[in-house]
Amino acid sequence: MKEKILTYFQVQELNTTVKREMLAGFTTFISMAYILFVNPSVLGAAGMDQGAVFTATALASALGCLLMGFLARYPIATAPALGINAFFAYSVCIGMGISWETALAGVFVASLIFILITIFKLRELIIDAIPADLKFAISGGIGLFIAFLGLADGGVIVANESTLVGLGSFTEGTTWLTVFGLIVTAILLVRKVPGGIFIGMVATTLLGLVTGLIAPPSQIISAAPSLAPTFGVAVKHIGDINTLQLWVVVLTFLLVTFFDTAGTLVGLANQAGFMKDNKMPRVGKALASDSTAMLVGSVLGTSPVGAYVESSAGIAVGGRTGLTAIATGVLFIASLIFSPLLSVVTSQVTAPALIVVGVLMAQSLSKVDWQRLEIAIPAFLILIGMPLTYSISDGIALGFIFYPITMVAAKRGKEVSPIMYLLFFVFIGFMWILNV
Repeated sequence: MKEKILTYFQVQELNTTVKREMLAGFTTFISMAYILFVNPSVLGAAGMDQGAVFTATALASALGCLLMGFLARYPIATAPALGINAFFAYSVCIGMGISWETALAGVFVASLIFILITIFKLRELIIDAIPADLKFAISGGIGLFIAFLGLADGGVIVANESTLVGLGSFTEGTTWLTVFGLIVTAILLVRKVPGGIFIGMVATTLLGLVTGLIAPPSQIISAAPSLAPTFGVAVKHIGDINTLQLWVVVLTFLLVTFFDTAGTLVGLANQAGFMKDNKMPRVGKALASDSTAMLVGSVLGTSPVGAYVESSAGIAVGGRTGLTAIATGVLFIASLIFSPLLSVVTSQVTAPALIVVGVLMAQSLSKVDWQRLEIAIPAFLILIGMPLTYSISDGIALGFIFYPITMVAAKRGKEVSPIMYLLFFVFIGFMWILNV
């Protein structure tokens, strides 16, 4: 049995070990465990029951991770995506005055469309049509994005009315906790210590507990909150999707989740070295995994599920097979009863990991042909657009709009695939929809 498992997941072929995969899965889980608390808070603003959302978040995340691990065999974890959950709560529910029940039905309909275009391999065709240079830019852009997230979460960078962003206050102990973690993690990585990112997170947590900057958990085990307030609500309210405005909401859920997930998958695949001839093997199974998780998640009661950039932390530790994602999924299930322990993993603990992983992902930028402006301009817009718009999909949109323009200007228009021309118009419409 053991040999069959090792063969199926290509453990030896990918030069890894089961122990390393388990460590990578734990590291990925720790890096993204914050979503268990952030998602209920965000969706709670729309009137949803936070306890039910917590359970739905854990179960939907676990399902996506297990599917990604068993079917696609990638070390990529899934969970309700940040950004789109804010769109769900603040733009759709609060801004448009749409009930959370109807918005959840919109997610359900969008996920059904997702599954259909995945079955007909339309998503796979689009991902394969993206030029290699832009894929490398996407990977590097995600690196900048998650590093920016880490710096902001750790208090090193803060909002500034005069300059938009500025240096945080170093009179705050929590900021120094982030700096400590970053120094320890950087030293461990430079010294090539196995599991350096995870060890850095443990050291930061221990320092936080000792200094009182991180509050100890009040208890160890608690019962999982009931799903009753949200379970099945999406299906019951499908009939509410009966106006142009609501179909625009469905389309937005579809587009944002599609390109967030596609961009994240490409970036992570580049980081892990999975891309072959500008194509991602088994990408269809990876897309089917997140589509299914999104569908089930909407039924359980949460916003769209997608691939998570924090998977890069596990990949950086050495995760290369589906065992990493499976381990992460199992930990999401375990988190249902051990949720009080997760409170010690604060943003200051995960921030250093995100920052150094950003450095690792930025290495792909060396493969972009910066000497040709027709490539450099759209690649740079993707790179800088992600952190500055605080959105992976918005960064991709900027680059994909400019790519056909610069290629035609360079008299290389024939090299642009028909799909990339089609995406040019799709993204123009996408940007218009988001700003009307």
